[in-house]
Amino acid sequence: MASDNDDVDERLIESFRPRLRKYIVVERVLDFLPSIDKDLKERIRKKATNEGNSAGVDQLLTVVQKKRSPGWFREFVDALENAGFNYAANIMQLKLPDPEVEADNDSYVRLIELLCPSLVDMKTEEVCMHCASKDLITENEKEIIDAATKNLGRMSGASELLRCIVRGEPGWFSTFLEILRTTGHHVLLNELTGGPFDSDKKGSGEKLPPVKDEHAGSEAATERNPAVSECSTTITDSPQDEATDLYQGESAESRKLPSLQDGTYSVAATEGPEKAHIVLRDYQMEVARPALEGENIIICLPTGSGKTRVAVYITKEHLDHRKAEGRSGKVVVLVNKIPLVEQHFSEEFLPFLKDTYKVERVSGDSQLKISFTDIVEKNDVIICTAQILENYLERADTGEDEGVNLSDLTLIVIDECHHTQKGGVYNHIMMRFLKQKQKNKRLKKEEKEPMPLPQILGLTASPGVGGATVMKKAVDHILRICANLDASKIMTGTLGEFTKGQRKTTIPFEDRKEDPFGDVIKKIMSAIHAHAGQSPSAELGSQNYEQWVVQKERTAAKEEDQDVRVCAEHLRQYSEGLNLCSTIRMRDSLGFLSQYHTEEMKRKQSTDDEHSIKITDTELFLFNIFKDNKKELEMLAEKPEYENDSLSKLRTTILQEFSSRDEARGIIFTKTRRSAIALSQWIQENPKCADIGVKAAYVIGGGDQSLVKPMTFAEQKDVLNKFRNGDINLLVATSVAEEGLDIPKCNVVIRYGLVTNEISMIQSQGRGRAEDSSYTVVGVKNSGVTEKEQVNEYRKNMMDKAIDKIRDLVPADYDKRITEFQLQAVMEEKVRTKKKKQKDIRNEKPSEVKFSCRGCSKPVCNGQDIQIIEDMHRVNVTSEFSELFIQRENTTLQERLLDYETNLYIACKDCGQRWGSMMLYRGIDCPSLHVKHFVVTFRGEKISKCTRWNELPVKFPAFDYAEHAERVAKSSDDEETQ
Repeated sequence: MASDNDDVDERLIESFRPRLRKYIVVERVLDFLPSIDKDLKERIRKKATNEGNSAGVDQLLTVVQKKRSPGWFREFVDALENAGFNYAANIMQLKLPDPEVEADNDSYVRLIELLCPSLVDMKTEEVCMHCASKDLITENEKEIIDAATKNLGRMSGASELLRCIVRGEPGWFSTFLEILRTTGHHVLLNELTGGPFDSDKKGSGEKLPPVKDEHAGSEAATERNPAVSECSTTITDSPQDEATDLYQGESAESRKLPSLQDGTYSVAATEGPEKAHIVLRDYQMEVARPALEGENIIICLPTGSGKTRVAVYITKEHLDHRKAEGRSGKVVVLVNKIPLVEQHFSEEFLPFLKDTYKVERVSGDSQLKISFTDIVEKNDVIICTAQILENYLERADTGEDEGVNLSDLTLIVIDECHHTQKGGVYNHIMMRFLKQKQKNKRLKKEEKEPMPLPQILGLTASPGVGGATVMKKAVDHILRICANLDASKIMTGTLGEFTKGQRKTTIPFEDRKEDPFGDVIKKIMSAIHAHAGQSPSAELGSQNYEQWVVQKERTAAKEEDQDVRVCAEHLRQYSEGLNLCSTIRMRDSLGFLSQYHTEEMKRKQSTDDEHSIKITDTELFLFNIFKDNKKELEMLAEKPEYENDSLSKLRTTILQEFSSRDEARGIIFTKTRRSAIALSQWIQENPKCADIGVKAAYVIGGGDQSLVKPMTFAEQKDVLNKFRNGDINLLVATSVAEEGLDIPKCNVVIRYGLVTNEISMIQSQGRGRAEDSSYTVVGVKNSGVTEKEQVNEYRKNMMDKAIDKIRDLVPADYDKRITEFQLQAVMEEKVRTKKKKQKDIRNEKPSEVKFSCRGCSKPVCNGQDIQIIEDMHRVNVTSEFSELFIQRENTTLQERLLDYETNLYIACKDCGQRWGSMMLYRGIDCPSLHVKHFVVTFRGEKISKCTRWNELPVKFPAFDYAEHAERVAKSSDDEETQ
């Protein structure tokens, strides 16, 4: 009975607020509360949509409490009854069940929540019909369940059915068990009762079996303590997910959580309805099932379909399961790019696991200075770059230092697992796994204890076909990846209504009618050819031409023909200038060539008056020919009518896409860092782009292989955050943004003169996650993008068919093929290891190798003068060597001062050729040599191509720090006494 005392009624609502959160759905109650005005209802609905049903219920209760108009409490109770929430209405009227009955009801609710992933595998339509006839659900609820089943699948409907029945009045559980028995769901009955269900006991007064923990048959009690709560699988009252972005629900702070009405599965991160939940859709749960049962699998889903979310779900279930069994769990998540470490940590694993498990991340950029071994020991989930784990597995093998063993881990998640191939760090890790697997088989035969191995979970959007042209090769390629990951299955799923359609357009390249700027560059190149006495057969600026130039430079360096060598260096830059002219603006090409010549002339300037750097006649010719033509190039660069056709087509595409959408957001992929920066600047300076609200910025890689200054992770993150917030709506990016990085949803993807393989194509297409997204390929001269894109489409179709063929294999045939590939991989690894050991044994004496300056052929040193620091840096600290070089400012290092580098590089005193950099190692300046800047003579024979130190079969001695430190100290003392 409703109370006439407003204060009493208000306190009643407040006292039962926690229960009301669980037993009512705010959206359905609002329809029966006419006294609440429309705007206020809309605010409550918005609260429920953005923050969850519980938050909406809280706001509704607060509004109802403040209303206090005549009959307000009765109206609220009537609304609960009319909406079908009779149990909640009874609570408001103090029609409460006995405490024992209420406690049992709570236990049954908890049991349904825990066993939700198993219970959804039911004949939903049939069970729903029986539940309606038994009044476990209302007609309105039945319509909602039927709609979910029809539109999203029977599992989605089952999820909604379970959410409805647990809100019923006590006694629903026995009725539900009887319905399961009637409909033949005996497996589900056993799940709920722990054994065969006897319907005769239902009315005898004898209690149903007590609720166990989430694993049927477990001995753990069902008390509501943190341990049980942390392991729970919970049905949540999340809002309807109106958006179709499959990355919704990424964190409690920033994104909405999809609801079980959308056909999802949810694992609570912490107890209580206000906490973040892991939410899976039907297709995600389907691909996860074998991993939840402990199998090694590969999950192959399109980019943007939530593979990482599935991995988080599997991780939590894995750890929960081991905890319930009284065993510890240890999960390592491996990524192949440093930015992905922070991304997976902060946006996926930490938000959902932090209140239950210890999560940490480690990468080369990590500020954590403690041992990785300690991090593994003290945390449950570790996210790291694959190389770090490989380094510590190697340490454990050698026994030289503390390390990590595979047996320390219980689950390894491998992101972008298609990289698990020969030569890759993923494959090095998995090769250890496969070797131990073979060894374990022998140990079992000998009745010895095998070493435990972790479960493996691979994630990929595209395993590719490995360049295959026939189906058999494609199948073999994917099977090898499965074998390398020891995968029992490769799981794919049908996204159904969540599949995003995408318009695809290819715009072919059309050559310029007039290209006077390019003609001037070609005229310069022809003059250089004549000066050097060379006649290329390839088209200037083409890839074949660049290969010809590189080979000429190497041959000339080997033959000490400095005139041809320096001409080849300049020709390579002009070839790049032609490519830039065909890709971006003429002024950008001119800027690149001007900067190169400025740096070259600066290199020839003396740093003091004691000596002068020699400038040859050929170098003077090269400097002067650019100087003589520079004014004409500058004049032509300012004439827009001569710009390349590809750039105008890119501009048209951008204007069309951004002007035809209410809210456009896009990415342009381009080949080089230089073109990404230039295109971004070009868009920013274009008034038409500004008029339609295009705000561009670039994202490039963090490695320092290029002459262009790399982008730090912090800079990348800042740009991506601005893109996410809408401060930027167009990214211009290199391939760094293709794979893995969480680029927010966008509806415009453009590949500008960049086409590689089918994996790259699939990854870049996947960046377009929004509805009505477009994918456009714009051709650029000498890129061949139109033909390559057609090949990639063919390979993508071949890949899909190959995966289907593999999934159709009889299990015995699949296992046989996998075993064969694994045995082959192990044998090949043994051969490689044997050859490497033989190569190490044949290490030549350092005295067998000599180094001369690549720029002037001057003898510099021999191998006896070189020592190695930390197995990486080859240094020459002899006094004789110090007399041969000068030090110059290294502007590329000024903003990224590494622990071991100063912002100085060393160069030849005679010609200015760069030799390496100056290291600061434990307080001592050490000239570090880069082998690519020298001509190497080995056993009297010159080597024209040597770009890495490990290409030399020479083992240099370790740097003797103590000896050199004493020498430096003595020299310093001698100077002070003078």
